[in-house]
Amino acid sequence: MTTLPLSGKTALVTGGARRIGRAIALALANAGADVAITYRTSGDDAALTVREIAALGRNALAVECDVRSEAYAHKAVADVIAAFGRLDLLVNSAAVFRTAPLESLSLEEWDLVFDTNTRGPFLMAREALPHLRSTGGRIINIGSLGGIKAWATHAHYSSSKAALHTLTQAMAKAFAPQVAVNCVAPGWIAPDSIDVGEENESAAQRFAARTPMLRNGSADDVAQAVLFFATGPSFITGQILTVDGGLGLT
Repeated sequence: MTTLPLSGKTALVTGGARRIGRAIALALANAGADVAITYRTSGDDAALTVREIAALGRNALAVECDVRSEAYAHKAVADVIAAFGRLDLLVNSAAVFRTAPLESLSLEEWDLVFDTNTRGPFLMAREALPHLRSTGGRIINIGSLGGIKAWATHAHYSSSKAALHTLTQAMAKAFAPQVAVNCVAPGWIAPDSIDVGEENESAAQRFAARTPMLRNGSADDVAQAVLFFATGPSFITGQILTVDGGLGLT
C-alpha cells in the first residue's frame, strides 16, 4: 500500500476557499495532509471546501482571516496549532488582482494590492515560522508571471508579485536550514465558470493563442506545482517556478 507523501502533516493555505487556493487545498489533502484554509469574505465557499477536504478523510478547518492584519495573521496560525497541534506547510495564496492605468492609479488601490499580495505573505510567514522550524516545514508563495514580465495596466499587481518573488528568496536565506521557501508563478489561468464573461472569454482565447502549449493554465496545474515543492527535496529552496505553458517565452 502506497504511503501518501503528506500523511501526518498539516498545511495552511491562505485564500483557500476558492479558485487556485481551493485547488491547492484539495491537492494537499489528496496527498494526505490535514488542511486549514483562510477566507476573508467567502465564508460559504470556505465551508464547502472544508466539506470537500473532510470527504477525503482529512481533518479540515476554515479560519476567517484578513492577511493584511497582524492580529488576524497571529490568530489564524494560533487557531491552526490549537486544532492540529503542528504546522508543516504554509501556502500563501491569498491575493488580489486589479487592473488600472498607471497614470491614474490611486494610492488606496496601490496600498490594497501591496498589503494583500506582499505584506500578507510576510505576516503569515513570520507568524508560522516558529512552528515550521520545529517541524522542518516549508513555505510556498504564489507569485505571478506578472512579477517577471511587467504588465503596463497592472503595475501595482506586477510590482507586488515581483516584491513577493524577492521576498521568497530573502526568506529562503533567512529561514534556512530548517525551512525551505519557494514560489510558484502562474501565467494566465483559466477563470472559474462563474467568472467567465464575454471579456474574460475573449482574453482567454487571446492568451491561449499566444501560449506555446496552445492552452491556458488551470488551477490544478498550479496546485500540482505546489505539490512538487511540498513533497520534493527540501534542498530545493529560493526558487521561482513559472507555470505558464511557455507564455513568458513569447
